[in-house]
Formats: sequence, C-alpha cells, structure tokens
Amino acid sequence: MDLEGGTRRNSSKKDSWKTILTLAYQSIGVVYGDLSISPLYVFRSTFGEGIGHSNTNEEIFGVLSLVFWSITLVPLVKYVFIVLKADDNGEGGTFALYSLLCRHAKVNSLPNCQLADEELSEYKKDGCGSSGGGVSNDKGFAFRLKSTLEKRKVLQNFLLILALIGTCMVIGDGVLTPALSVFSAISGLELSMSKEHHAYVEVPAACIILIGLFALQHFGTHRVGFLFAPIVIAWLFCISVIGIYNIFFWNPQIYRALCPIYALRFIRKTQTGGWMSLGGVLLSITGSEAMFADLGHFSQLSIQIAFTSVVYPSLILAYMGQAAYLSRHHEIEHAYHFGFYVSVPEKLRWPVLVLAVFAAVVGSQAIITGTFSIIKQCSALNCFPRVKVIHTSSKIHGQIYIPEINWLLMLLCLAVTIGFRNTQHLGHASGLAVITVMLVTTCLMSLVIVLCWHQNVLFALAFVLFFGTLESLFFSASLTKFLQGAWVPIALAFVFMTVMYVWHYGTLKKYEFDVQNKVSINWLLGIAPSIGIVRVRGVGLIHTDLVSGIPVIFSHFVTNLPAFHQILVFLCIKHVPVPHVRPEERFLVGRVGPRNFRIYRCIVRYGYRDIHKDDIEFENDLLCSIAEFIRTGSVGLSSNEELEKIEKMTVVGTYSAQTILRSDNNVDNNFDSEETSSELKEIKSPQVIQQKKKVRFLVPESPKIDSEAKEELEEVMEAREAGIAYIIGHSYMKAKPGSSTIKKIAINFVYEFLRRNSRAPSFVLGVPHASSLEVGMMYQV
Repeated sequence: MDLEGGTRRNSSKKDSWKTILTLAYQSIGVVYGDLSISPLYVFRSTFGEGIGHSNTNEEIFGVLSLVFWSITLVPLVKYVFIVLKADDNGEGGTFALYSLLCRHAKVNSLPNCQLADEELSEYKKDGCGSSGGGVSNDKGFAFRLKSTLEKRKVLQNFLLILALIGTCMVIGDGVLTPALSVFSAISGLELSMSKEHHAYVEVPAACIILIGLFALQHFGTHRVGFLFAPIVIAWLFCISVIGIYNIFFWNPQIYRALCPIYALRFIRKTQTGGWMSLGGVLLSITGSEAMFADLGHFSQLSIQIAFTSVVYPSLILAYMGQAAYLSRHHEIEHAYHFGFYVSVPEKLRWPVLVLAVFAAVVGSQAIITGTFSIIKQCSALNCFPRVKVIHTSSKIHGQIYIPEINWLLMLLCLAVTIGFRNTQHLGHASGLAVITVMLVTTCLMSLVIVLCWHQNVLFALAFVLFFGTLESLFFSASLTKFLQGAWVPIALAFVFMTVMYVWHYGTLKKYEFDVQNKVSINWLLGIAPSIGIVRVRGVGLIHTDLVSGIPVIFSHFVTNLPAFHQILVFLCIKHVPVPHVRPEERFLVGRVGPRNFRIYRCIVRYGYRDIHKDDIEFENDLLCSIAEFIRTGSVGLSSNEELEKIEKMTVVGTYSAQTILRSDNNVDNNFDSEETSSELKEIKSPQVIQQKKKVRFLVPESPKIDSEAKEELEEVMEAREAGIAYIIGHSYMKAKPGSSTIKKIAINFVYEFLRRNSRAPSFVLGVPHASSLEVGMMYQV
C-alpha cells in the first residue's frame, strides 16, 4: 500500500510539473515578446547620442555593462523575485496592487463598500507569500500608516492618481511599442536597398503590418496563440546563436564587460553624454512590466522558470554578441547607425529580418492584449468610461477584445509611425512610458510590503530607495529627450488621465448625490395612503447604485406614477476590489420594509475580471437567489424603527437554490405529472412563441417551510410568470450654480460628453426594449 501511495504521489508531482512547464512554454510567447525584441534597437538608440565613436572600446564595454546590470536588477531581481509575489489572487499589474491596498487600507474612493464584502473568500487572502513577517514595532507602524491613509482624503486621491498614471502610461506603451517594434524590424531593409528606395518602402511597409496586426485582434489571441511561443523561441535561439558566433569570432574577451566597474568608468568618462544615453539602455528592460501584468494568464513559478532558464541567458548572449562585433568595427560609422542587423552574418540577414518581423508582431500582441485587460479593470472599478468587452476565449478568461480601444490604438500607432519615421524618437517615447510604469509599481509595492505583507519597514524603505533611485536615473535621462519624442507619452497620458479622472469624479459625485437624497421606507409608508399607490402584477427591477436606502429615482417615479409591481426588487450591480467572486457568494439579498410589502434588495457582486452573464441566465439566477432567501426562513424586521437602524442582508449562492428554479432547453409545455416529485408543487411557465429557454419553478412542500414563506414563494413565482419590467434611471448631471469654472467644464461638458458616448451598463444593454421603463432626472452636483 505504501508503494502504491508513493507511486500516486510521484504521478501527481509529475503532472504538476508538466503543467508548470507547459505554462512556462506558453508564457514565452505571450509575456516575453516585447522584452525579447529589445536587441533590435537598444545599441542603435544608445549610440545615437554621439558616444561610441572613439578609437577605444571603453564606451562599448560600458554600455554592455549597463545593459547587463539593468536586465539583472530590474526584470530578474525586482520583478521575478519580489514583485511577482504581490499578486492579487493570481492577478497582476498596477491595478492589482491598488486593489490590494484598497482592501487592506480601505482607500477606495467610491463609498459603496460593505462589511459583507470583506467576508468574500478572495477578499481576505493576502495574495502574497509573506505575511506576518514584521515585528510588533513594524506592525505598529503599519497600523499608523493605514490609519493615516484612511483618514486623509488627499492621500487617497494621491494613490488613485498614482495608479491612474501607471495605467495611462501602459496605454501609451500600447501605442508606442507596436510602432517601435515593427519599425525596428523593418529597418533591416536599409542594408539591402538604396537610400532612395528605402525611404519609400520602410514607412508604408510598417503601416501595412500594423494595420494587419490590429485587424486580426477580433479573432482573439487563442486562435493564433499556438504560433506565439515557437516564434519567440526561434527568435531567442537565433539571437543567441548569432551572439555566440560573434563572441568567439570577434572578441572572446567581451565577458569582462559584465563587471560593473566598466559601467562606472563609462559614466565617469562620458558624464552628461553617458547619463543621456541611459534612455537607450532603458529600452533593454521594456516589457518587464508584462511579467507582472500578464500574471493572471499563468503562474509565478512558470514565469520565473521561463525567464531564468530561456529569456535571460538568450538576451545576455545577444547583447554580448553585438558588443563583440561593435568592438572590432567601431571605426565604421554605419555600424552604429544600423545596430543589430549589421552584426548578423550577411547570408542570414534576410531570414533573420523575416523572423524579426514575426517576433515584433508577437511582441506587439502582448502589450495590446495587456492594454485591453487593464482598461477592463479600470472600467470595472469606475475609472474608465464603459466600453464593449468581447471575451474571445471560453477557456482563458483574460483573453478579451475591446473594439473601440483597438481601433483607437491603431490610429494613434499609425500617427506616431508616420510622424516620427525614426526609431530613436520612438525609443525615447516608449522608454519614458515604460519607466513611469516601473516607478509607479515601485511606489505602490513599497506600501504593499508594509500594509499587506506586514514586513519590516526597513525592507520597504530599502526597496523603494534602491529601485526608485535606479529608475529615477532612467526617468530623468528620458525626460531630457522631451522634444525628441518623449513628449508623446506625456501628451497621451494627460488626455487619458483627464478622461479617467473626470469619469471617476463624475461617478463619485453622482453616487454622493444618490446617498444624500435617498429616501427612507418611512417615507414610502407615509405617502402610500395619500397618493393611492397601486400594486400591479409582475416583477419590477429597479437598477440602482445604492447598497442601502431607496433611491431618489424611485421616489421621482412613484410620485409621478403612483403604481409599482407586486414584487419589487432594488437591484445593485457593483464591482468589488477582487479579481473574481465565487458564484455561491455573488448574491446578497435582503428585505426593504415588512414582509408583506414584498420589496427586496439584491446586491450582485462581481470581481474586476468577472464576466457578466447573459440576461436570461442572470434573470433566472436573480429570482432563484430571492426564492432561496425566502425559503431559508429569513424574516423582515417587525418595526419601522428597527428597519431604519439595520437592513439585514443574506449571502445566497446561485447553486444552492436549484431545487426552486430549474432551466431546461426545449422543455415540453405539456409537462407530464409523473415527472413532478411528490414533495414539489410545480408552477408551469406559459407558452411563449420562439422562446429558447423555458423555466420550471418548483416550490418545496417541506414541513420546515412555514405557510407565510410558502405563500411568499408562490407570489414570487406567479409574479415571474406575469413578466419582469425593468425600471432604469437616466440621470443628467449638471454643476450647481456658483461652482468653479473647472468643475463646470468637467461635469457639464467632459463628463456628459463621455456619458453620452460611452456604452450603457451591461445590465441595461441586456434589457428587452418592450419590458424597459426609463425614468429621467437631473442631478445637480
């Protein structure tokens, strides 16, 4: 028996390692495309600053040393060994860090959080391998820091702006990286064509490839994903072999340049020129953030294995090979102009050029997909106008496509390609975007170390000082290229930052207006007799952002039309700062008013990576959760005073109520009586023409259910049979008289323009037009 148990354990271990190695293989194509194509333009951009033209090799050795230590310290040490451990339940990226801080320090600016949200399974998980590692003194500091963040609104806004800056720079990188990658790959044509012909071919060829790349996005990465890893692996193998050949053929002593002394000598000798050349060295680590941003597709271990065993050694060999070639050809001017391709043996240049174009397309794909993912996260957390999100894969959740963003990225990408026509300027722009994201990650990471990991504050200070200083040097060098292209990511970030902040500000003001103007159940009790409210058959769903109280839009509706449905549900769909919410924890149900009112509140919680179900399935799950809430014996409060103090909410799972609601395809309307259980009473759905899915509601005859609950269940089911009406509020916002000019512009023009041109919430989009009733109201904020 022990032998069999050991065999089973070994088999399980083999399976787990097989899965990890498979993920590592796949991650090479998805995560490391951008990082792998950096050798195309690093030396070209660095030596474009006027260094490297002397008769000595000190500059070449110094640049190689800077590139080596940049790749070692930032992607390897910072990301692979530290930042990857700060995942948010398997999800990574700037907003994942912000989400962790929102949960641990409660700095989320939208005040719709509830204590019940903190009881979610994924909410309490730190998402980090280290917890409780600090001493008591450090825990005291963490507590003081947390209290300060929660008390000071300015610090909360600063954290939000910091996260938004990082997000905007990721979007800017999504514009610049495809242009830089494809343009650098096409630049190899310079070696095979005359200057006159090359000038007319390079830009059109790059534009055609970019248009084709963005046109293919709607197919989804899963359709062409199997090509990604082989292409990147072939590219890494190619540059490794060429690097080894150049090392042994031109300069076997190039390994000495890996010593950091050469980097220090280079900076000391070149001074201002060497500092400015850091903008080119920075391009060697572009794509590092993708390791963290795409963490949700893979796992920590798989990404670590892929980088340390394949990507890292291949890149080092490639850069060493280029430096070895340049060290023997530094007297040839065009060697510095053409960069990578001049170090490729002449017979291999055309095959390498073709492979480089494919690798550039793959590298661009990774950042485009990452841009889609981060915009979806921002939209879910009310930091970006609503856009259409299409899930292109039923198996891999993170593979999405956003049409509006895709075509916007394409237009911007073509604009910078045609406008610059220069890899150096594109490199300056891309470098500033990348290093800004890294700086934001470093700042947020230092807070995660203290607040989420509970580590010694000295560790957080050492982290932010070391990596912050290193990245600040790169950042300052990139800023000196402001007029040579670095202004582009700043301009893009300013536009997107304005859109995101104004949208978030308008959403917050709208929610505050709803909270301040919500009405109590006592108001409804008092007004009902005077205006003669009539209850009509059916279920009425009132969409609201409030998690408590009666929304002002409903009072506006009732006073003008004194009638509402026999079953009334205040429906709140909100996103919580976790990636996913389990189906059994999704619905939070409670009563509004006494039991005989038949008014309920249902809060549906989604994570920022969750998919909203289609209207039929969502509708069934919603009524199923209310029925389960009734069946479990939850009772309303007896008095209005108690009702004003607390509104009890119960977590109801969608899987726990399948005995009440059953959905079948092609159900026969003449359902045979023998199919009905003896303990269940069936209420049949009426025949509906061309109905794809019919629902059978089964009311349990259990003796544990009291007669009132049974009667309430039957009334809910009868109301469902009568039909569902959707009451949707359309609010129009306007700044109050006397508001500042900036506020008037932000609310009256920018926010209203975004609201009119953005998509309606997914719940509203799925509402049948024949069953919807829109209530308009002007908000003055």
